[in-house]
Amino acid sequence: MKQISVVIVDDHSIFRKGLIVQLNEIPGVKVMGEASTGKEFIDFFLTQSPDIVFMDINMPEMDGITATKIISKENPAIKVIAISTYGEEEFLQNMLDAGAKGFLLKNIEIEDITKAIRSVMDGKSYFSNELLSILTSKFIHKPNDSESKIDVRFSKREVEILQFICDGLTNNEIGDKLCISPRTVDGHRANLINKIGAKNTVGLVTYAIKNKLVKI
Repeated sequence: MKQISVVIVDDHSIFRKGLIVQLNEIPGVKVMGEASTGKEFIDFFLTQSPDIVFMDINMPEMDGITATKIISKENPAIKVIAISTYGEEEFLQNMLDAGAKGFLLKNIEIEDITKAIRSVMDGKSYFSNELLSILTSKFIHKPNDSESKIDVRFSKREVEILQFICDGLTNNEIGDKLCISPRTVDGHRANLINKIGAKNTVGLVTYAIKNKLVKI
């Protein structure tokens, strides 16, 4: 089995060292390097082609969102897993748009890290359970007492598109798979977001995973 190569990008040395210790305990995973800023990562690892990058969001010189956009454009095969501290969840929509495939809080355990690695290597997205709860409260509209609860139902096509969105595919990629235009895909995405009362795509993905509407 091919060894999975990993790079850690975070401006806190202690966190990087701790994550390296955890990653070294996972069979088949090799840490090929670390960087303290997005710019340092781009300078040293863009041509190295690691399988997975654990990417912090807030960093000096170049933040994780910008670095993720660059790496996703230059080498789409590299899987970016965003790592954030509590309170940074509002940036996750930007990370998702930039091309990140996984999302973890920094108080992660080795089980979460292992699941995230396996999921993104299988072409799927991954949200840690703790982060799912936080995102649900932030990005899903909760009806007030005056609003009646509506039984949300999805068409077969909506479920198909929802699965592809949760797998991290772009509108163009989904359109190619379903033989429809990216604009049509965007319309379905907007309808799905509106149907469940989500605020954005992060809320949509969170809802789908928590309610087991997709396979992850």
